[in-house]
Amino acid sequence: MCTEKPAPQREIQITDDGSATLYLPQLDEHYHSVKGAITESRHIYRDCGYLFRASQSPGPVTILEIGLGTGMNAAVTAMAANDLSPVRYIALELYPLSLEEVDSMQLDRFVDPRLLRDLHQCPWDGPRQLTPAFTLEKRRCDFTQCDLPSGIDVVYFDAFAPEKQPEMWSPELFRRIFHAMNPGGVLTTYCAKGCIRRMLSAIGFSVERLPGPPGGKREIIRAIRRINSI
Repeated sequence: MCTEKPAPQREIQITDDGSATLYLPQLDEHYHSVKGAITESRHIYRDCGYLFRASQSPGPVTILEIGLGTGMNAAVTAMAANDLSPVRYIALELYPLSLEEVDSMQLDRFVDPRLLRDLHQCPWDGPRQLTPAFTLEKRRCDFTQCDLPSGIDVVYFDAFAPEKQPEMWSPELFRRIFHAMNPGGVLTTYCAKGCIRRMLSAIGFSVERLPGPPGGKREIIRAIRRINSI
């Protein structure tokens, strides 16, 4: 458990697909793409991460999310898990949202509002079964300093952009992620910069560029932990 830190200033903004995101004036950064917040969560993380891994390897899936944020990535995954592979979902978050912020985003049209509230108000640092197919474990910690769980099948890497938070994108941290993942494990992120692709490849991932979300970024990254990597 991390030392309590003051919450950053956050503003709610509506994105092009009608769903809300948060804006951090101090970083001049959004939590999601302004082209479509819920569209981004579904495409980059649920579809290219969880659904892809579940199609490749039947059975329970352990997901690590770097940055729980608004909870949209977790919510769309939990809703999909009801009809597919059960999920153990571990989320690292240093600056959690308040329930007032969650309610103010008015995401009822896009995700189950009861599930979204449960994601944010359930206790920290212990597994909580939120649906028959979805177990959440929230860890309030700094990703750059905390220990990572082992046996990860999917990583949702949803940190702020490298130019905004360069400390979150270091080779050392991605090597830690790599060694925490199962062979064949999948990492997805919105960032498709050449330097990030080359770094992931040098660490031992097979890296592919995929089309981005409809109406949004042109490309995203999916990186797979090579089965024969040491």
